[in-house]
Amino acid sequence: MTDAPKHFNLSVDGGIARVSLNRPERKNPLTFESYAELRDWFRDLVYRDDIHAVVFLPNGGNFSSGGDVHDIIGPLTRMSMKELLAFTRMTGDLVKAIVNCGKPVIAAIDGVCVGAGAIIAMASDLRFATPDAKTAFLFTRVGLAGCDMGACAILPRIIGQGRAAELLYTGRSMSADEGERWGFFNRLVDANSLENEAVTFAERIVAGPNFAHMMTKTMLAQEWSMSIEQAIEAEAQAQAICMQTGDFERAYNAFVNKEKPVFEGN
Repeated sequence: MTDAPKHFNLSVDGGIARVSLNRPERKNPLTFESYAELRDWFRDLVYRDDIHAVVFLPNGGNFSSGGDVHDIIGPLTRMSMKELLAFTRMTGDLVKAIVNCGKPVIAAIDGVCVGAGAIIAMASDLRFATPDAKTAFLFTRVGLAGCDMGACAILPRIIGQGRAAELLYTGRSMSADEGERWGFFNRLVDANSLENEAVTFAERIVAGPNFAHMMTKTMLAQEWSMSIEQAIEAEAQAQAICMQTGDFERAYNAFVNKEKPVFEGN
C-alpha cells in the first residue's frame, strides 16, 4: 500500500487519511486508473494499523463529476462485452472495498457530486455537505440503467425506496436541502467549514475504540442480508469478541475511577 498514489491525493495524519480526486480543473472526474488505484487502496486499508478513519474531500469546490466523458465513456462505446463487464465489475469492486475496508469513511461533499462520485458518497458511512452540493445519480441521462455500482441496493436503504427510485429513474440533481431532509446527508455546513467539520468528526471517531468501530462497520454491512434472528446472533458474537478487548476493560476502569477512558484500539 502506497502513501504516494499517482491518481488521487492522499495525506495521513493522526490516524486519519484525507483523500481527494486530483483533477479540479475538470471537476475531478474518475479515470480507469483512478478507479483501480482507489479500489486497491481501500482494499489494503483493512491491513493498516495507523489509519482509523478516512475523510474523502472535495477539491477545487467540487467532489467529483463521475466517470470522465473522454477517458472512460468514449472508450466504453468501443469495447467488447467481456471488456465492459470487466470494467463494471471493477467499479463495483471500489464500492465493495469502501464498504469492507474496516474503517469509517466520511464523505465531505461540495459542488458537483454526480455519477460515480455520487456512488462514492453513497458508499461512505457518513456524508457532510455544503448548501451548494448537487448530487445526481445520472446514469439514465447517458442511456444506462440506474442500477450502477450497487445504487439500487444501497441508496433505498439510505433515503427510502420511492425517493431512490425517483433519483435513479430521472437522473435529476438532489439538492443539499433535499439530501439532508431525506437522510442522505448527516449535516449541512458552510463551505469554509466543511473540511474542518469532517476532520473533527473523524478525530472523534479515532479517539474511540477503533477495534469496536471496525466491528460496527462490519455488522452494518453484513446484516443487510441477515434475518433478524441471524443478526441478533451475529451481534451477540461480535459483542462478545469486543468484550475481550483491552478497550472494554479500560472503559470500565475509567468509569469506576470517574475518569474519561483513553482507548487504544485493542
